Amino acid sequence: MSSKKELRYLLLTFCMLTLSVWSGKSQMVDPVNWTFSVKQVNDSIFELHFNAAIELPWHMYNQVVQKDGPEPTVFSFDPSSDFQRIDSVAEITKPLEEFDKMFNLTVHFFSVEAEFMQKIKIVKKKPTIVKGTIDFQICDDKQCSLGSTDFLFNIPSSTHSGNETVAAEADQGVTQPITGSTKHLWGLFWLAFGSGLIALLTPCVFPMIPMTVSFFMHGEKSRRKSLFEAIFFGISIVAIFAIIGTIVAVTFGPGIANFLSTHWIPNVLFFLIFLFFAAWFFGMFEINLPNWIISKSDKRADRGGLSGPFFMAFTTVLVSFSCTGPIVGTVLVQSAGGQILQPIVGMLGFGIAFALPFTLFAIFPSWLTSLPKSGGWLNSVKVLLGFIELALGLKFLSIADQTYHWGILDREVYLAFWIVIFSLMGMYLLGRIKFKHDSDITHVGVPRLLLAIVTFTFVVYMIPGMIGAPLKALAGYLPPETSSDFDLKHLIRQSSQTSNINSSNNLGICEKPEYSDRLKLPHDLKGYFDFDQALNCAKAQNKPVFVDFTGHGCVNCREMEQRVWVDPRVLQRLQENFVLVALYVDDKVIKLPESEWITSTYDGKVKKTLGKKYQDFQITRFGQNTQPQYALLDPNGKLLIPTRSYDLNVDAFIDFLDKGVAEFNKKK
Repeated sequence: MSSKKELRYLLLTFCMLTLSVWSGKSQMVDPVNWTFSVKQVNDSIFELHFNAAIELPWHMYNQVVQKDGPEPTVFSFDPSSDFQRIDSVAEITKPLEEFDKMFNLTVHFFSVEAEFMQKIKIVKKKPTIVKGTIDFQICDDKQCSLGSTDFLFNIPSSTHSGNETVAAEADQGVTQPITGSTKHLWGLFWLAFGSGLIALLTPCVFPMIPMTVSFFMHGEKSRRKSLFEAIFFGISIVAIFAIIGTIVAVTFGPGIANFLSTHWIPNVLFFLIFLFFAAWFFGMFEINLPNWIISKSDKRADRGGLSGPFFMAFTTVLVSFSCTGPIVGTVLVQSAGGQILQPIVGMLGFGIAFALPFTLFAIFPSWLTSLPKSGGWLNSVKVLLGFIELALGLKFLSIADQTYHWGILDREVYLAFWIVIFSLMGMYLLGRIKFKHDSDITHVGVPRLLLAIVTFTFVVYMIPGMIGAPLKALAGYLPPETSSDFDLKHLIRQSSQTSNINSSNNLGICEKPEYSDRLKLPHDLKGYFDFDQALNCAKAQNKPVFVDFTGHGCVNCREMEQRVWVDPRVLQRLQENFVLVALYVDDKVIKLPESEWITSTYDGKVKKTLGKKYQDFQITRFGQNTQPQYALLDPNGKLLIPTRSYDLNVDAFIDFLDKGVAEFNKKK
C-alpha cells in the first residue's frame, strides 16, 4: 500500500479513536423546567401541582386566550374513568400584567416561576395514573417559541392523612421548544458512527468488502436488480444492529441508569470487559462464533428473493464478530446506562457506518480498484484499538473507586497508567514493540511517525498532571484533583495568606463541615456537605446558598469544575458571596444515623445513606435526577432564580451567580 493511502487510513483511525476518548457530553438547557407533586386532601380528593421554573429573560403566558395575542398555557388530560377533574386548572402564582409591544396589547405572563393546581377526585380506590400534556408559549424581548411537556402522576391506592404530600411520578421528558435539539443523542450517534468506521478497518472486516460485493455481481442479474439487492443488503445490516440496540434498551431501560453508572458491580464488570476486549485486540486469543451458525446463514444467503441479501448481511455481521464484538460491546456499554433511546441510536449509528461501504461498493463495483490491499496495517489498527480499550476501561474502575472511597486509583495512579499505556502505544507505532500477528516492519513510514509524535505529545501533556496541573482537555475523564496525594497548587494556596478567596474573613463556613473527612470541594473552596448545616450557616452569615448536586462518577461535574469553576472570577464569587454545599447523590459508603433516615415521598422507600438521601432530595424538590444541577437558595431554602445545569459558558455561569445575589439582595 502506498504511503499516501496508509496515511489516509491510519490517520482516520487515530482521529476516530481520539474522538471517542475525548468527546464530552452536552445537553440542552431549556428555558422552562417543569416539576410535579401531589398533595392528598382526603381519602378521594387530590391536588396535582405543576411548578414551572422559567429562565430569565424568558416569560410564559397564563391560561387566558387573547385574540391576536400569545398562545396561552393549556393543560390537556388524557381521558380516564379512574378520576374526575374538579373545576379547571387554578393559577396559584398571580400573573404579571404588562403592555407588550410585540403583540401590541396588554398580556398576562409569569416570570421566574409559576405554579398551577388541578383538583381531582379518585373514583376507585386503586392505583391511579393521571397523564397529559402542557402546551405553552415562551418569549423574551426578541423571539418566541412554542413548548410542550408531558406529565404523569402515579397516585398510589393507599390513603394518607390530609394535606400530606404523596408519591408522584412525573414524566420529566423534558420541555421541548420547537427551536431545540437532542444534542446528546446526536453526539452518541456520531460517536457510534465513528466506531462503525473504525470497525471497517479491522482484519476481519476489511477483506470482506470485495468478497461480499461480488455476491451481487455474479449471475445474470440486471443492473436494476443488483442495485435493489445491494440497497436491501445495507438496510438489513443497519436493521440487525438496530435490533441489537432495541434488545438492550428493552432489557435495561432507563430505570437502571443510576445503578449502572455508580454501583461498583457493573463498573468493575465493565472494567473487566474492556480489559478482555484489549487482550482480544492484542491477539492474546481469538473468539469466533461456531462454524455451523455461519454455515447455516451462508446457505440461506444463496436463496433468491429478498432472503438472499438479508442472510448475506446476517452472515457478514456474524463473520465480522471476532473483530466487531469488542467495538459493539464498547458502544453498548457506553449507552446502556442512559435513556432507553441511547442503545437504539448507538447501534443505528454503528450499523449505518458499517453498512455504508458494503452498499456503495456493491452499487459502484468499479470503486473496488481504489481500495488498498489487505496487509499488516490492518492488524496495527486492531492493536491501536487495544490500547484505547485499555485506557477507557480504567474510567469505570475509577468511578467505583471514587464512589466507594477505596483509594486505589487516585489521580496520580490513574495518570501513571495512562502515561504508560500511551507511551507503549507510541513505541508500538515506532516499531519498538511487536505483537503476535504483526508483520515485520523494515522501516517507519511517515504516517506512523506522525501518529507517534501525536501520541508522545499527549504523553508529555499528561506528565504535569502528576503534580497538580488541571489538564483541562481531560476534564471529566480523570479522577478529581482532590484525590491527589501531592498537589503543588494546593500547597501554594495553603502557604499563601494574601489570597482573598482563602483569607480567614471569607471562608464561608461557620463550623467544621460534616463528612469533610471523606468529601472535598474542588480548588480548596470551603463549604458543606450537609444541606441543613449549610442553611444554618447561611442564616448566621446572611448569605444565599449555592447548592451543587454532584456525584463521584459525574463526568460533566468534573468538566464544570475544571473548565468553569476554575476561573478566578467564579472562584471569588463562590467563596465570598455564597455558603457552598455539595450534595453527593451517588455516595454509597457514608451511612446516616437512624435519626436522619428519611422515607421518600417519591418512591416510599427509606433512605439510609447520604447519597440516597440527596438523590431523593433532588428528585422531590427540583424534579431532576441528572448532575450537575446548581440551585441558588435564600437562607430559608427558597429558590431565588431557576436552577442551572451543565454549560461550559463561563460568562453565563457568572451571570447566573450575579443574578442570584441580586435577587437575594432584593428580598433582604
